[in-house]
Amino acid sequence: MLRQAWRWSAFRDTRAGTARFVAASFLAADGPRRSSAGPTRGFGNIPHPLRGRSQLLLQPQSVSAIYLSPSVFLSMASGSSHPPSTHPKHTNRLANERSPYLLQHAHNPVDWYPWGHEAFEKAKREDKPIFLSVGYSTCHWCHVMERESFKDEEIGQILSDNFVCIKLDREERPDVDKVYMTFVQATSGGGGWPMSVWLTPDLRPFIGGTYFPPRDQGRRPGFKTVLIRIIEQWQNNRATLESSGERIIDALKKGTTITANPGESPPLAPDVANRCFQQLAHSYEEEYGGFKDAPKFPTPVNLMFLMSYWSVNCSTSEGVEALQMALHTLRMMALGGIHDHIAQVSGEQFYADVAKDILLYVSRDLSDESGGFYSAEDADSVPASGGPEKREGAFCVWTASEVREHLPDVVEGAVGATTLADVFMHHFGVKEQGNVAAEQDPHGELQGKNVLIIRYSAELTAAHFGITIEKFNEVMTTARGRMAEVRQIRPRPHLDTKILASWNGLMLSAFARVGAVLGNEVLLERAVQAGNFLKAHLWDPDQQNMFRSCYRGDQMEVQQISPPICGFLDDYAFVVSGLLDLYEATFQTEWLRWAEELQARQDALFWDNQGGGYFCSEPSDAAVLLRLKEDQDGAEPSANSVSASNLLRLSHYTGRQEWLQKSQQLLAAFSNRLTSIPVALPEMVRALMAQHYTLKQIVICGQREASDTAGLLAAVNSLFLPFKVVMHTDGNPESFLCQRLPALSSMTQLDGAATAYVCQDLTCSLPVTEPQELRQLLLVGATAQAGP
Repeated sequence: MLRQAWRWSAFRDTRAGTARFVAASFLAADGPRRSSAGPTRGFGNIPHPLRGRSQLLLQPQSVSAIYLSPSVFLSMASGSSHPPSTHPKHTNRLANERSPYLLQHAHNPVDWYPWGHEAFEKAKREDKPIFLSVGYSTCHWCHVMERESFKDEEIGQILSDNFVCIKLDREERPDVDKVYMTFVQATSGGGGWPMSVWLTPDLRPFIGGTYFPPRDQGRRPGFKTVLIRIIEQWQNNRATLESSGERIIDALKKGTTITANPGESPPLAPDVANRCFQQLAHSYEEEYGGFKDAPKFPTPVNLMFLMSYWSVNCSTSEGVEALQMALHTLRMMALGGIHDHIAQVSGEQFYADVAKDILLYVSRDLSDESGGFYSAEDADSVPASGGPEKREGAFCVWTASEVREHLPDVVEGAVGATTLADVFMHHFGVKEQGNVAAEQDPHGELQGKNVLIIRYSAELTAAHFGITIEKFNEVMTTARGRMAEVRQIRPRPHLDTKILASWNGLMLSAFARVGAVLGNEVLLERAVQAGNFLKAHLWDPDQQNMFRSCYRGDQMEVQQISPPICGFLDDYAFVVSGLLDLYEATFQTEWLRWAEELQARQDALFWDNQGGGYFCSEPSDAAVLLRLKEDQDGAEPSANSVSASNLLRLSHYTGRQEWLQKSQQLLAAFSNRLTSIPVALPEMVRALMAQHYTLKQIVICGQREASDTAGLLAAVNSLFLPFKVVMHTDGNPESFLCQRLPALSSMTQLDGAATAYVCQDLTCSLPVTEPQELRQLLLVGATAQAGP
């Protein structure tokens, strides 16, 4: 969701999953610190990074080499195909699907099938290769390829006559996507969406790539040429293609194995954490924040690691540097083009305001009335001026003349005849000719348009126009409100109303954690609503299974497909994490009880009894050729990284030592990756650190709804303590926690007041009843943990 001046586009990929982690990162940054970054007063010219072109074809040696630029193998979200006419010329079987991405292709002149046995049987019966096209509904280059190739009558005919064509929503079936993306990455070194893969009738890949232009461009072959070459090779060199696919799959099965050796222990956490920090520091971009060169994407796992690293190294120069890297990156993201400055709240608590702003957007624009969260909002939309084609950023960008038209008022007290438009344009870098460079706009959709990026601090802008800070804030409030009204009447971007369990688990964590830290009851109520939604619509208590997805119906009702898609590892892991966060925020035991139930089911479905760690999918689907273990934290953390922390936390809540052992076995299975390239798994490094430093157990004894209990919980939440669990007991020996942890029954209130105990390594502090005492106790403990 939040992409920065790095990736200029505020609109490219608005996802609930990323929003959760970014919101949590901003919130963590806003917590009290023992060291902080200095104020940022002036901001230089923040360049708009290049938006690369994603093009690649892979093939065995027998096919003429076609290598295209791998610069855009990262996902790029954007507009859907424009709506079909009243009487579409073509309608295929995708019209019967619920996935918004598949529905966008329902009127292509291509004989599309959804992933399933009907398509597989047709390929075997007609002895045809399969063309598998994978993407998602807010993927910009997916829709470029649809517009250029899949709507092309000639190309559609070639596809339909010579291939069994399958369209797959990667967000619905991440297990299938991972298999073929692993193939594309292994054979090319890159990957991304749209993903184009050609398979034998038994689903083995033999050629793969990403985006292709429709026609030849100089020495670069177009999609039509690629199709003709593959048809020729299938007819004349089929045995080579099939054996190549067989060999590659066999190699991938061996090459992707992640396993722990018998008796192997996890690597040493301080060494791994130091190496992860050094790798991040080496790629850190000092001027604008973030890591590596443009285009940059939000990587909250990096920021959460850096803040956690600081928490145990706060007295070292490395610890201070880690915190500065995280804070500067967050600040530059918030100031840049990926943040919606028109709808932004204002106030003094910068990071807290940004976190609340993200969740306000999610509540307003990505929420189902039943409590779930939708998947994404598009980048492309129809311009306010109209026209048949959607344009990237049309909902969010502005021309200088539009700003002047809507903000003509003279600002009282300012130098000269300064208008609201003058202040607004100066502060946000609006230029007459637009502020998007031509090389960053390959389709020419943003000529003369401006992406709003804060170029100066409030103090500098106010001084430039000779007004007070108070007057500046008044001017900006008026300007933002008026521009928001104008934008509200623009055609809205497409909304992907698919509801995913995994991403809802991530958003549940965000609302619970931000609500707890800020003491915001509205956010906590929204978190509870999300938890109830997950249990009502994405959990089958009879079969003890999670579902991957559900959908918004035509009457705004929640719908399920038949048969439903069963949940994958990330659905279980992210929801368990969200439930643990929700318990710690509300002390409502039902969420902890359900988390325990889900973790047990996750173990039964996905745990690797031989090698340790979790497979991404369970083994019942023969159409999924590889059982993989995700070994990289990206825009989202890997489910194994989250599970390592979940298991550790649950072992403290339940006393189940087998979960502690599973967490250690999981970390041991990823030992090689953690030792050699820890920067690939920063969230797992955090779990390794939690194992090493041990979790602090904070037990609050009191009545759950009492104000003194709330006061102690607020003291805990006022500090950034990444390695802790928080428990509540009201003295009832029959309670959920006391039944699992009998020692809690001995912890009682002092003189009838809510009382806190802080325990670590089987040793507990003296009980305290005052929030300030508890806060001081936790601060001293954190300093001692960090060392001299």
